Amino acid sequence: MKLNLKEAILFALLGDLMFASKIVMELLPNMHLLAVFTIAFTVVFRQKALYPITVYVAVSGLFYGFSTWWIPHIYLWVVLWGVVMLLPQNMPKGVAQAVYIAVCGAHGFLYGTLYAPAQALLFGLDWKGMLAWIVGGFPFDAIHGVSNLLLGVLIIPLVLALRAAKKHL
Repeated sequence: MKLNLKEAILFALLGDLMFASKIVMELLPNMHLLAVFTIAFTVVFRQKALYPITVYVAVSGLFYGFSTWWIPHIYLWVVLWGVVMLLPQNMPKGVAQAVYIAVCGAHGFLYGTLYAPAQALLFGLDWKGMLAWIVGGFPFDAIHGVSNLLLGVLIIPLVLALRAAKKHL
């Protein structure tokens, strides 16, 4: 995936936008635009969406420290990227809106479950310990999933704005 200078700058800025949006929304527990951005970037930029995702993950580690919490972030957003990459690219707008909102919400509801394998490996949890960790975190995942469902309405408008901007690259 070769980048030109404009794309490199754009993807660096988009990754930083992801990080800035996370900071702005930190007062709201488990509510953020990261899945919205990840889905929209993937719909518009396909494989190249991995660049802003990588920038976001790296900047998060630089800002908050590369600790055990950070390790699952290496794959959490790539899983969402991969799911979106598997979706048909030419869905009707209304169908696409519903599918993207559903995927966005599912990622929020499943966030703790996706995070759990790393927690189990890092902290020596057995199967029962990992399941207890998932169940204990479900109230937070429920907030995350519901907020992702609500914020998912922003995906299509963001996709349209990004497609318009992409024409100038």
